[in-house]
Amino acid sequence: MDTNFHQILFLCTGNYYRSRFAELLFNHSARQSGLCWKAESRGLRLNPENPGAISRHVIPYLQRHGIQHPLEQRDPLGVTARDLEKSQRIIAVKRVEHLPLLEQLFPQWVDRVEYWQIHDLDCAEPEEALTLLKQHVLTLVRQLNR
Repeated sequence: MDTNFHQILFLCTGNYYRSRFAELLFNHSARQSGLCWKAESRGLRLNPENPGAISRHVIPYLQRHGIQHPLEQRDPLGVTARDLEKSQRIIAVKRVEHLPLLEQLFPQWVDRVEYWQIHDLDCAEPEEALTLLKQHVLTLVRQLNR
């Protein structure tokens, strides 16, 4: 990580769908606006049964909206204490889903995490969830750019 950049960490359950989308969108938007922040994303409970490295909904959505993304995608990563320590901002994408996991895994961090309310596929269609997540991420970029 470049020491000239601040880091934001997006958390979700599997680091496969929502947090990965937030990371890719944030980094694209931060580059475009010259923001000295960089995002990473991690999962609180990875699912080894996910097919592929990233949700099939993420890349097509990014492409439809003209958002650049790396061609190669890494596999989902689980969060570590080091990931939390090196991040200036930490956002879990759904409070009711991720707060219990944080309380179990990293109880000392629960009050340092910001919580959003972005549903997973069990509660929202991809277009709805990713559009809402996009709005949150772009608002965050604007706030950090002040």
